This record gives sequence, structure tokens and C-alpha cells, in this order.
Amino acid sequence: MALSSNAISPTKSSPLLPTSTTMPTPTPTLPVSPTTVALKPLSCRPTTAVHAAESSAQAPILSEKSSSAAVLTPVPSLKSGKWAPDSWKSKKALQLPEYPDKAELESVLDTIGTFPPIVFAGEARTLEDRLAEAAVGRAFLLQGGDCAESFKEFNANNIRDTFRILLQMGAVLMFGGQMPVIKVGRMAGQFAKPRSEALEEKNGVKLPSYRGDNVNGDAFDVKSRTPDPQRMIRAYCQSAATLNLLRAFATGGYAAMQRVNQWNLDFTEHSEQGDRYRELAHRVDEALGFMAAAGLTVDHPVMQTTEFWTSHECLLLPYEQALTRQDSTSGLFYDCSAHMLWVGERTRQLDGAHVEFLKGIANPLGIKVSDKMDPGELVKLIEILNPQNKPGRITIITRMGAENMRVKLPHLIRAVRGAGLVVTWVNDPMHGNTIKAPCGLKTRPFDAIMAEVRAFFDVHEQEGSHPGGVHLEMTGQNVTECIGGAQTVTFDDLSSCYHTHCDPRLNASQSLELAFNIADRLRRRRIKSQPLSAAAVSAV
Repeated sequence: MALSSNAISPTKSSPLLPTSTTMPTPTPTLPVSPTTVALKPLSCRPTTAVHAAESSAQAPILSEKSSSAAVLTPVPSLKSGKWAPDSWKSKKALQLPEYPDKAELESVLDTIGTFPPIVFAGEARTLEDRLAEAAVGRAFLLQGGDCAESFKEFNANNIRDTFRILLQMGAVLMFGGQMPVIKVGRMAGQFAKPRSEALEEKNGVKLPSYRGDNVNGDAFDVKSRTPDPQRMIRAYCQSAATLNLLRAFATGGYAAMQRVNQWNLDFTEHSEQGDRYRELAHRVDEALGFMAAAGLTVDHPVMQTTEFWTSHECLLLPYEQALTRQDSTSGLFYDCSAHMLWVGERTRQLDGAHVEFLKGIANPLGIKVSDKMDPGELVKLIEILNPQNKPGRITIITRMGAENMRVKLPHLIRAVRGAGLVVTWVNDPMHGNTIKAPCGLKTRPFDAIMAEVRAFFDVHEQEGSHPGGVHLEMTGQNVTECIGGAQTVTFDDLSSCYHTHCDPRLNASQSLELAFNIADRLRRRRIKSQPLSAAAVSAV
């Protein structure tokens, strides 16, 4: 069995795992960027499809005999004193469920440990390269998807619709910003959710809080709320199936730029945002027609495919450990449950178990940051997770509301810059703007979400730093969970189509409206920087 540069070894002595568990597809290439910079440019490094191993040109092909020796690399244990996938167990772990049957838990984790990786090391390294470009203003991260994926709503149409709205938003942002857009889904693994309280009480009855479908059920009864380790196996299978479909969409022609007119969702066709999108799509079509007339092929793989990555919160540590593998060529560990993971507000303690686990894996990492974050503590956390100060390794995801953004974010930016640290700054305008509607449902006002995004851009313009992206809870479905937007969802409308298992999400129309507003800011930023670029050229 031939291995390429991102072959991954299992953490246990088990039969050789396949390095590619989904259908092989041709290797697409990326457009060439005219900019030559110190960091690896976003658009000039040839890469494979999101599901494939890295090109074999980057490492020698090993024979089956030699590959077995390379893959089955011994994994250090907790007893060695060095970092290991299980060294988090020596730290205090918050937000973990209490499983009543420990033997069953260990059996399930042993089983998952023998499963193939869901993602591959080379893909995670490529994403890190892309995020390094966003850190210096040469790309923009679009990260979005469900608040929490569920078993009940798992079907191909829901996956397709979320992927499609991300494609639409990506096209809008790329057209306005004239820069590559890095598309990362909160998909194929975003199940677990942190809880404010370990127990939930109804009518005098207390039961464990619902922590996501990979832990327990949302129905308020003893059986559903008892943490069940078997749910982790179902979550693994659903994640693998979701990513398999996403890879097919990304590389099988669905994401081709020639289809830009066909991505419109039915319920956005007759809206203001749908009209704006159709106008943009027609302009893209005209540009493609010009390219074809000039002899530039539109059949190039970069026009037919797109890069797409997955991400989720690193919360359920036993599951994450079971899917951690060692890259046989670099010796680095990767959590192969997702390309990117982030640590949340409730689990980012400097001496906590989640930070201990994340510091040892080589995936790109996100840090959720609210207005409670002390600038000095943020610097320490970044230094723990990225001691080599590698660009693209750390993404700071700020979530604090518009007013706090204007007051708190400048101090965080200055502290990080003063420490000489390279990070990608991203805004999550969702979590700082959650309110309770008169009917009792949680919601988020679109105007408040947009106000936080404006504040995020304003602060970075003021500080001379780079707004690197947005992180959204959204769906391609026509839900009524966030109020406002061009279609004016009201408090009275919330109950008509409120499907979220956790927090309210933007629907497709609201997501597209937000994308157009962000694109306008990116366009203004680009136009403002052009005189400076021209002056620099004339000076030379």
C-alpha cells in the first residue's frame, strides 16, 4: 500500500488503516496569485481535493513493507511525562458528561480508535496555509453551519442546502473583496455543546442537561438524558457520511463557477437578496464568457471545484483523543475528527484539560474570546497553543456584541501585536447577541448581528490590523429563528419554523444579506488601500 506525505498512524496497535477512505477524485489545482510574499501564498500552492492525501511529489512513495514500519509509530503514553493524546487526563476537565457505564465507554473508545480517520493531516496543513493568508489580509475566512448538528435532521438535502448557501456567500465575498474566500463548515462533527448548568429542572424534576446528540438526547426523560457512549459511534458515522457528501459536492461539479446562477435557493429567488445575487451571478457569467472568448479555459479544475474544510468545538475529549493519529512523516499528532477545532469560552483555562489536549495536536486552532478575556491571558493562551508563532495556527474568534467590541477588541489587538504574535482575527457576531423573545424562545436580532460586524471592521480599520473572517451559526433552510433582515422575521414569526436544537441560526436569506453587507466593507477596504499600493509602485 503506497503512502503519501500525510499518512497517519493509529494510536493503538491495530491493522493498518487506509489512508483514503472515500472515493478518489482527480487532483484540482488552485489559481496562481501574482503576489510573492514571505508566507505561502493562498493561491499558488497546488493542492489535492479536500478528501485526498497530499501529492506524492512532496514525499517519497514507500513500499507496502516499508510503509507498515512507518505507519505503526509507537505513541507515547501519559506515563512518559511528555505530551500524549491522553495527557489531558492529568488536568481538570470541564463540560464532560458523566457516563454511568465506564466499561462500555472504554469499549466504544477502543472501537473508535480502530476506525479510519475522517480527515487527513495534509488537508489540515493546507488549511493552515490558507488561514496564514487571512492573517495578513490576503484572504477571508467564511466559517458557518449549524449551532449543533442533530441525528434527526441528518439528510442529504440539509447538507446540500447549507453547502449551497456557503457557496453563494463565498461568491459574494470573493466578488466584493477580490480575494480568496476560505470556506469552512461547522459541519461533519459539530454535535457537542457546553452547558451553563450540569442539570436541568422541569416541574421539580432534575435531569442531566442536554449536551448534544453525540452525548445524550434532548427529550426530557431519564433514558434520553443519560449519557450514552454508543452515540459517539453514530456521530462518527454521520460525520464521515456528511463529509463524504461534501467532498462529492466540492469536487464533483456542483461547485463549478459555471453553476453560480443555479445555486439560488427557491425561497430566496423572489427576495431582495435573491435579486442582488442574480445580478452578481450574471456579472460572473459575463466574466466567464469573456475568459472563454479570450481563450482562457473555464474547464480548469480550479473553476470546476472548490476547497472546503470542516470544523467543530473541541469539547468531548474522549472522542477527540480516540480520533487522534500520528502523521508518520512529520511525527506530529492530528485530531482527525475535523480539519480545524476551536476551544470555547467555558473550556479555555490555561491549565485546563482542553488546552492541554489542543496544544499537542497540529490542526489549525480557534480560540473563542468574549469581553471577559483579559489581554494578558489571551497572550499566554496563544503562546501555549502556538509556541513557534506559526502563521495560520491560531484564529481568534471574537464574540462580544457591538458595544463591547468597540471597547474591548482594541486592547486585545494591541496586546497580541505587542507580543509579536501572528493570529487571524475573526468575528462571531452570533453569541454576543442572543436574547429571549416574549414567547420564551431564544433569538438573535439581525440588526445587532450586523452592528457587531460593523464594529469589528471599524476597530480593525482603526488599529491598522486585518479583519480576517466571520464565524456564523446559519443554515440553508428557511427557518425563522433570528428576527429581522430584509424579509423582516418578527417575534410572532419565530414559532412558525423554529427547528434549532440549541441556539438560533440565520436562515439563507439573512445569511446572504449579511454576506452582501460584509462584501461592501471588503470592497471599501480594498478601494481605500489601492491609492497606497499605487503610491508604493510609483515610488519604486
